[in-house]
Amino acid sequence: MMAHGQHNQSAPAVLDETDRRIINALQGGFPICERPFRAYAEALNLPEGRLIERLRRLLAERVLTRFGPLYNADRMGGANVLAAMAVPEADYENVAAMVNAQPEIAHNYRREHALNMWFVAAADSPETVEAALRRIEAATGLPVYRFPKEREFFVELRLSA
Repeated sequence: MMAHGQHNQSAPAVLDETDRRIINALQGGFPICERPFRAYAEALNLPEGRLIERLRRLLAERVLTRFGPLYNADRMGGANVLAAMAVPEADYENVAAMVNAQPEIAHNYRREHALNMWFVAAADSPETVEAALRRIEAATGLPVYRFPKEREFFVELRLSA
C-alpha cells in the first residue's frame, strides 16, 4: 500500500517470520491497559522491548506507514470528508507534501485516475475540516473535490504479511 503520495521504487522489504507474526497480530483490536505492548508481546512470545524495537524499525523502513488508532470523528462529534484532487504530475510530490502537512489529513493515496490524489480530512468540527480543505486549495491553486459520507459501511481489512 502506498500512502501519503509516495511511490515505493526501492526493493521490497525483507521480512522475517517474527516481523510477519507481528504485522499479522497487530491488525485489529489493541488492548486498553497499562502496558498494551507487553500484552501483545506475551501473546507473540517476545520480550516487550523487542516488539517495540521491531515496530519502530518497520516504521522507519516504511514497511508500515502508520501504527496507531483510527478514530471515527463523526461519532465523537467531529466530521470527516473523503476528498480528491487532480494534481499535475510535475507538482504531485510538492502538493502531496503540502496536503500531508495538514494535521487534519490522513490516508492520502495516489490513484491512476483523473483525480489522482485521494485523502480523508477529519477534525473536531465540519468547520475545521472545511478550513483545512480551503487552506489546501489556497496553497496549491487546485480545487479539492469533497465527497461527504452519505452512508457508512464497516469493512475490516486485514492483510497477511
